[in-house]
Amino acid sequence: MTAEPQVVSFGCRLNAYESEVMRDHAKAAGTEQVVIINTCAVTSEAERQARQAIRRLRRQNPGARIVVTGCAAQIDPGKYAAMPEVDQVIGNAEKLRPESFATPSPERIVVADIMDIRETAGHLISGFEGRARAFIEVQQGCDHRCTFCIIPFGRGPNRSVGMGRIVEQVETLLAAGFAEVVLTGVDIASYGGDLPGRPGLGQMARRLLALCPSLPRLRLSSLDPAVVDDDLLALVAEEPRLMPHFHLSVQAGDDTILKRMKRRHSRADVLALAERLRRLRPDLALGADLIAGFPTETDDMFQRSLDLVEQMGLTHLHVFPYSSRPGTPAARMPQLSGDVVRERAAQLRARGEGAMAAFLQGRVGRTASVLVERDGFGHSEHFLPVRLGQQFEPGTIVPAMVSGVVGDSLIAETAP
Repeated sequence: MTAEPQVVSFGCRLNAYESEVMRDHAKAAGTEQVVIINTCAVTSEAERQARQAIRRLRRQNPGARIVVTGCAAQIDPGKYAAMPEVDQVIGNAEKLRPESFATPSPERIVVADIMDIRETAGHLISGFEGRARAFIEVQQGCDHRCTFCIIPFGRGPNRSVGMGRIVEQVETLLAAGFAEVVLTGVDIASYGGDLPGRPGLGQMARRLLALCPSLPRLRLSSLDPAVVDDDLLALVAEEPRLMPHFHLSVQAGDDTILKRMKRRHSRADVLALAERLRRLRPDLALGADLIAGFPTETDDMFQRSLDLVEQMGLTHLHVFPYSSRPGTPAARMPQLSGDVVRERAAQLRARGEGAMAAFLQGRVGRTASVLVERDGFGHSEHFLPVRLGQQFEPGTIVPAMVSGVVGDSLIAETAP
């Protein structure tokens, strides 16, 4: 392997951002021959993939120092420290500190109690390797306790990055040539609850766009529908630089299951929110996280989740087969068989694929604003994959006319 630090990231956009922070810290420290695995704990499958990757990376890099971090390592550091391939396990707070790489501790496990962390620093990074868009961490942690979720124990309490630091980060990325920024975190809809004056996500996004007038495109990562505020809804209606693609953490379409999940919204709430968003921005694309096969879910309850795809007009689905996480209340509920969970996940994915196919066909004959990522490929403002008829520099935003659909991508031609 080369002397350059290697970072392998699993899971969410926040992990992708933090992987770049670690890469910068390791480079600045002159760290050589190190492989950092940034794990995810959202499902058992995510952990299995991380352990598999650790074993593979050790075989590929026999002389490297293997460092494991991320949510799975934070929640159960001993499990990873026990792997013979691993040299050190560091926690989610420690991984963002420069000294963890400049002067690494001799201890095999360096993991503090994440629940004691009360601040989030906005780490400045110069860019993202291989990406035309950049993610910015604006919030960390979660104060809620959904019964299926272990992530608060990996991320700690809700805490927000100050406005000045966010603007500084965006300006750094704009100077590096990025044209699109994605605001990310564990629960970004709860942004600002811990800051003076309690500025909400909508207020923060509005100020960011005003203070960074040269930022062409702003996206938001997944939103909790229970706390989408009026300021944010006003921004949806008024600000064309806020991309018309919104993703909601819905999880289920049945009220009984939502209560057992300890979610803070009802089926009627998400339907009303979808209707309001479309009234404010008729051309928007709407996505959602949905869990298939939650404990106690009957056929009728699952059907309500299936029906929700059409009723909300969802096109961008993230479907998760329910995965029991030890230590969560849902793990103690009556479980469904694995076959049932997998079959329901397959049905949800098929429903989502059908909705996406129809949405793609509906874009034919319309214009798209495409952020070019590589080799004549990019994503439109609706976060639809687009293949262009010619090459452009990555990071360029080009207007194009959609002429057709091939597979899961739009085909578009730019003006001569």
